[in-house]
Amino acid sequence: MLDYKGIHYKTYPEVYEPAEDTFLLAENLQVERRHRVLEIGTGTGIVAITVSRQCRTVVATDINPHAIKCATHNIINNKTYNVELKEGDLFEPVVGEKFDLILFNTPYLPTSEDERVHDELEAAWDGGSDGREVIDRFLDELIDYLNPEGRVQLVQSSLSDIDKTLDKLEKMGLDTCVTAREKHFFEEVVVITGILRDSN
Repeated sequence: MLDYKGIHYKTYPEVYEPAEDTFLLAENLQVERRHRVLEIGTGTGIVAITVSRQCRTVVATDINPHAIKCATHNIINNKTYNVELKEGDLFEPVVGEKFDLILFNTPYLPTSEDERVHDELEAAWDGGSDGREVIDRFLDELIDYLNPEGRVQLVQSSLSDIDKTLDKLEKMGLDTCVTAREKHFFEEVVVITGILRDSN
């Protein structure tokens, strides 16, 4: 059993193990007590459990069925009663719902066809040839799931064009900035935060 700031959790071999990017997001959440939160790609559930202690309710999704099992175990073990888990790809499990805060540690690594291993774990890091395949799909749907003045926080790497994400979010009507960053050997990992501008 592992521990992160009082959260006791286990990992599964087929599930992305919490790493620096997970903790960067968990430690830089911009959440309010009244918020209804969506986390996409919950993995072990660490971020969902962390944010659940600071908000009203959380819906956490993952495309990987092993991640849903792992997160279920960790959520029960930590007596986290305000988190609901749903299996599916990106926004599929929450069609028609709206949220005050949407979180996503994106699959951001550029991955060529010969680098792919075609297993459940791959969905956690495979960003396609330019690292943006899943990021762009997420951004294309995001606005439909945000409440007025809703927020998004996503983790991304400098390998997958941070400026393009910032530009897309701005054009969608969100005020955006990089709210946390961490340098690694061959990349910089950042948390991008966007707040939907008041349309009035």
